[in-house]
Amino acid sequence: MADAARACLREVFGHNAFRAGQADAVDAVLHGRDALVVLPTGGGKSLCYQVPAVVMARRGQGATVVISPLIALMRDQVEALVDKGVQAAALNSHQEPEQRREILGRMRRGELELLYVSPERAMMKHFTDLLGRLPIAALAIDEAHCVSQWGHDFRPEYLRLGELRGATAAPIIALTATATPRVRTEIQRALGLRKPAEVLGSFARPNLALSCHSLRTDAMRIEATVTALREAGLDDRKAPGRAIVYCSTRKKTQTVHKALKSAGFTAGYYHAGRTKLARERAQQAFDAGRTKVLIATNAFGMGIDYEDVRLLVHFQLPGSLEAYYQEAGRAGRDGKPARCLLLHGTSDIMTQRRLMGQPEAGRAARAHHEHREHSLQLLVDYARGARCRQQVLCAHFTGSLEALPTCGRCDVCTGTVTAPAEPPKAERKAPAAAVLDAEQQRDARAQVLALMNAIPKPLGKMTLVRGLRGSKAKNVRAAKLHTLEQHGALSQYDEPTVTALIEQLAREKVLVPRGRKYPTLWLAERATPTRGGARRKTSGGRGTSELARQLENYRRRTARKLKWKPYHVFHRKVVLAVARAQPQSTADLALIAGLAEAKIERFGEDILALVREFG
Repeated sequence: MADAARACLREVFGHNAFRAGQADAVDAVLHGRDALVVLPTGGGKSLCYQVPAVVMARRGQGATVVISPLIALMRDQVEALVDKGVQAAALNSHQEPEQRREILGRMRRGELELLYVSPERAMMKHFTDLLGRLPIAALAIDEAHCVSQWGHDFRPEYLRLGELRGATAAPIIALTATATPRVRTEIQRALGLRKPAEVLGSFARPNLALSCHSLRTDAMRIEATVTALREAGLDDRKAPGRAIVYCSTRKKTQTVHKALKSAGFTAGYYHAGRTKLARERAQQAFDAGRTKVLIATNAFGMGIDYEDVRLLVHFQLPGSLEAYYQEAGRAGRDGKPARCLLLHGTSDIMTQRRLMGQPEAGRAARAHHEHREHSLQLLVDYARGARCRQQVLCAHFTGSLEALPTCGRCDVCTGTVTAPAEPPKAERKAPAAAVLDAEQQRDARAQVLALMNAIPKPLGKMTLVRGLRGSKAKNVRAAKLHTLEQHGALSQYDEPTVTALIEQLAREKVLVPRGRKYPTLWLAERATPTRGGARRKTSGGRGTSELARQLENYRRRTARKLKWKPYHVFHRKVVLAVARAQPQSTADLALIAGLAEAKIERFGEDILALVREFG
């Protein structure tokens, strides 16, 4: 079979030889063995199942079913395979019923070599029944770290994939780019892998120059990013190469985009809050080289494969070392020198904790939240550390620092580590309120008003300011602001700026004062609170509170039915966000933080039905 695999690699995929680790994985699947493949980003994981899939299908052993988490990723892979003459297709919720029936018909007739499906569709009874009736050559679980709650992209929908053992006797190959020893153990257990062949590639990327810089303000980070872009030659529109700048929030993405455009760079931006058309145009311009720089959240993620990314900047800390490594690994795919620049500061930790939200009740939920905190701390330690960056990253995934050479390229090895740029205490002045542009002003006002709508009673001005900036001071906790989604929503602004914004709203009579001895603020349009802070019901009948209650009931019913924890269905903050926004379409649902594409595919119609009935 080795000869057939090499012939397929050469004739179908156009490569003369396998990369390190690929041949072992292909050989295992061709011999009917389970396999766990951990190859770094850009290491060629897809060929580990695509080559044996084509070989086995053309020998009459049936199709390979690939379980993949994203519709866009499936579409890209299918298009690439079809271009190579491979009979491949994908089933997804964006297709018309006739299209899905046609694809399943091809599957039944033995005309497909690879079929891509989501984990939700893979577990539907009619699909598992189909697997039991047809010859299946192999099951490939892509992005397998999603199986593990200790992975950086925990997906509860993946947890049931081990049940496929009862539907087919086909071998399973699980693939991921970012699995620590603990995650690898969890993947094997969850999927029921039977003495799998373990393929563990090298995590070293010797062509990448990794560096970390502690910079407190956006202005400092913009300056560092502009300098790095110019050093990479990306201020010349005709120069080769491109750059990706990752931000943690949509708002920061737009802020950085404006700054880089103003600095003269051809830049676009990409985040899940933009329309599908706007995202496609941003990516197409980047693909075609019309823009040299793309500023994005992690929504620009799985399946991204550009050979010539010469610079990759993290404008803020991501959530974990795994997420950082996967994103940084998108630089220098062609093997040529590339630079990865991580900018960080204390405010990033607050941003990531705000994105995490508060842990829900239950041991499993607390354990997952504690693990995310631990993962964030490991990244902070990496950024602030004084050991070779390559060594630390490789050790994180292999579990050992032994026998790992220093890279000679990172800022630690070259002695160019920068200390935080803080002025001496004697020179520090009380900061003035920042001047916000029209869009920043609109967004910031919206966050203040959302907080004022969420609280049950009037609060003091500084309590509101500190809550919006993410403080966990005693008065903020006493008012339970730390439990609200808006906690830390304006953490990117300093205290004078947020204070000035609230004072402006008070001057405009949008917020009105209450009390004399202990003055507080309240929304002018809200009903007067009753004694004890309880909110009086408005004449509108069933409102967002009733919708929130119905969504919470649905979440708990669904969790019981699926034998999940409620937060596996979706988090409490999603309930509050949906009740407040009252989305009317799946496109609207996509704008709700915490509702990924897979969640919308599975629960979206039920959520929209509740909004229509109780909104």
